[in-house]
Amino acid sequence: MVPYLQVENLTKSFGDLVLFHDISFGIAEGQHIGLIARNGSGKTTLLNILAGKEGYDDGKITFRRDLRVGYLEQSPQYPGELTVLEACFYHGTPVVQLIKEYERCMETEGNPGLDELLARMEQEKAWDYERRAKQILSQLKIRDFSQRIRHLSGGQLKRVALANVLITEPDLLILDEPTNHLDSDMTEWLEEYLDKSRLSLLMVTHDRYFLDRVCSEIMEIDNRQVYSYKGNYSYYLEKRQERIDAGNAEAARANNLYRTELEWMRRMPQARGHKARYREAAFYELEKVAKRRVYDSRVELDVKASYIGSKIFEAEHLFKSFGGLKILDDFSYIFSRYEKMGIVGDNGTGKSTFIKILMGLEKPDSGRLDIGETVRFGYYSQEGLRFDEQMKVIDVITDIAEVIELDDGRRLTASQFLQHFLFPPEVQYSYVYKLSGGERRRLYLCTVLMRNPNFLVLDEPTNDLDIVTLQVLEEYLQHFKGCVIVVSHDRYFMDKVVDHLLVFRGGGDIRDFPGNYSDYREWKRAKAERDKKTVAKPKEEPAKRVRPVEKRRMSFKERQEFERLEVEIASLEEEKKMIEAALCSGALGVDELVEKSKRLPALNDELDEKSMRWLELSEIEG
Repeated sequence: MVPYLQVENLTKSFGDLVLFHDISFGIAEGQHIGLIARNGSGKTTLLNILAGKEGYDDGKITFRRDLRVGYLEQSPQYPGELTVLEACFYHGTPVVQLIKEYERCMETEGNPGLDELLARMEQEKAWDYERRAKQILSQLKIRDFSQRIRHLSGGQLKRVALANVLITEPDLLILDEPTNHLDSDMTEWLEEYLDKSRLSLLMVTHDRYFLDRVCSEIMEIDNRQVYSYKGNYSYYLEKRQERIDAGNAEAARANNLYRTELEWMRRMPQARGHKARYREAAFYELEKVAKRRVYDSRVELDVKASYIGSKIFEAEHLFKSFGGLKILDDFSYIFSRYEKMGIVGDNGTGKSTFIKILMGLEKPDSGRLDIGETVRFGYYSQEGLRFDEQMKVIDVITDIAEVIELDDGRRLTASQFLQHFLFPPEVQYSYVYKLSGGERRRLYLCTVLMRNPNFLVLDEPTNDLDIVTLQVLEEYLQHFKGCVIVVSHDRYFMDKVVDHLLVFRGGGDIRDFPGNYSDYREWKRAKAERDKKTVAKPKEEPAKRVRPVEKRRMSFKERQEFERLEVEIASLEEEKKMIEAALCSGALGVDELVEKSKRLPALNDELDEKSMRWLELSEIEG
């Protein structure tokens, strides 16, 4: 394999905090590598260093000459005045520069150098650049290409940035949490796209099914060092446990010897001979091994939930709508004791609205919601992440409770509880403003669990949490003596935690599915196959590409418009669904909801207008 990137003896620290020390690794052509580490261990920092956005203390980074690198940042930024499509032309890639060169040539009298530019445009496939951008944006459910960047949500902006980096078709693709804000359909499309691509890949993601299916190698940052595993995520889990067991055995042996050597060190006089000095040096090396962190993968955190009665909550004939859009349509449900429910569905189908109604943050239009007297909610939401930046981590937790009771009668202090959720003592006495984004979410999760709830409602709890934290949370929920509702796109997490699913299909259509998330996806696939066999769909004629003639060449902008119209005319029939999705987003005010509803009757007029313009341009093509 051709080497693309070589990292040698890389060290990075922030003050006294050393993220990694003397690490070395390489990435070769075609390798798909997943990077795993706890929050705060330097995953994003390492990606920023490789992308040239951050410096490092020591070491050497070597890229293959002329290597094209694409980088999806965790929080991408674009000028707010750009449209979605313009954002895809924003970064100055060679293809974008070539397109601009072509445009300047077409605007210059005599079109100097046109033949050479046409040859280069063909070679670089620049004619297809906008079409590829629209295809990828559509797969990621971004269909309003003229929408301004400043009007996008954080999730939509991340998807535009993902489309942008995929369009450029780099040799080495670096992705930081690419599946955040993607629903299951988008995630599965991205899985297939990356799995079939020939590019090299280095990515950070908490989606373990995604890791398992896309990556053939796992790289882990642990205790400031890098460990590589030549296999997918399942292989990594097996081999990592073997490494931990071997390390624990080594530490245990070193501890026994350390006690003997420590006694010798205390007895020896200060003046030592050569052999004594040699033994003293060996003692300090032994001390490092003996004090190495020991893992305990069998820790169970059986927190004693407060008593919950047989009556949980009963929903009777709930109705909720925004404008003409139905969220709940005569919804009734009786929640059982110790039930663990997952809620799934496309964005905009009403999942978060349902949760807010349950929590009393939103009122239904009609119907009754009766919640049992013993129910104590613990609510984890995307909006709930608020801390006093100047507080210490330990103080955030002790303000809620000094101790927490376990099911077996034992009591954990706030500090011990934080250690279970991967906050070592040195971090506990650090300030909140020093925490990474993932560490803050982990701390927020601790504040929810410390309140001793008996009914947990978790709205997208897996976003920005590292895999190690997710494993702790999964184990916690599996042993939780209470009720759980989880809204999440994380398929692996849902499979491990929930007993059944409530599927939001849009328009107030909600179905109860008796199985986990993988069961549901398999059922959907089987149903789609049956529907294909039952209903024969007519084949669509493929769009024909028309080449420009010598006597009249289209400008690049005209070509863009022509190809855009081909796609838009074919997709206008589906625009009703897109408008409904926008109405469901929850981000629109009442006036905007009414305005978009009025758009529906205008679709036929728009179709006629675009068809006429398409005919005009097709005559230019000849």
